[in-house]
Amino acid sequence: MVVTHDRRDLLTEALTALLYGQTRPPDTIVVVDNASSDGTPHLVRERFPAVRLLELPRNTGGAGGFAAGIAHALDLGADALWLMDDDTVPEPHALAALLAARDRGRDERGRPPALVASRVVWTDGRDHPMNTPRSRPSAVPGCARIRSASFVSVLVDAEAVRERGLPIADYFLWNDDFEFTLRLLRGRAGLLCRDSVVVHRTASPAFDPGRRFFYEVRNKVWLFTRSRCLRPGERLLYAGATARRWARTLAGSADRAALLRALGRGLWAGLRSGPRPNEAVLTYRGSASR
Repeated sequence: MVVTHDRRDLLTEALTALLYGQTRPPDTIVVVDNASSDGTPHLVRERFPAVRLLELPRNTGGAGGFAAGIAHALDLGADALWLMDDDTVPEPHALAALLAARDRGRDERGRPPALVASRVVWTDGRDHPMNTPRSRPSAVPGCARIRSASFVSVLVDAEAVRERGLPIADYFLWNDDFEFTLRLLRGRAGLLCRDSVVVHRTASPAFDPGRRFFYEVRNKVWLFTRSRCLRPGERLLYAGATARRWARTLAGSADRAALLRALGRGLWAGLRSGPRPNEAVLTYRGSASR
């Protein structure tokens, strides 16, 4: 599944790699279009007719797009869902390696890991700092244990989603994947598969968030105060790490005043109220077509 908004060129590259470049192609590909204005739906229908297209009537951000798309995939009876952004280009063995790691990582009851994430690199081959989770040694060959993952490339067990719930659509962007995967992995196993490699085609490996820092702050406040994804001890650990990361972001920004304004707005919005239920945000999931 790929969520996209106004990035048809990047989406073309991602879909080409998915449809024609995988040693083990996906059974079904769903593109969730977040009300693009650049002709993305027409492109998908014309150039990639085998892809299922889910068109949303308005831009609900990555959070809403993944929530709607995952719900659609579950309705189709999916067993596992490979989630990725539209600026992700998987290398040829990416899916095959994820599926092999999923099988190797089954527990004594035969359950697969709740999720298996790919190794994410930038265009120069370096591990991408935005998508490199903390990891610990694992008994599964070629894998490490992780507590969270990003939506850049992650294979999620459908049954775990049915049990723990969809991403929270009202996050709009940032931390939606963090909260979702933390929630799936509370008490469950998650793996980072080093043999599954994808390229995250961001403009650079670093990022100055600007006004979007609002979403980082608001959503982290929601995560720490209103989500059950973390144990009490983890809450303190992650809150401390977040404070340090915010301090580094402010120190390295070219416009600290804008970030400070976004910080204030995000804190106020996060403390004032929580995220709306998905039913209120995704009042209409959109139309699907082949």
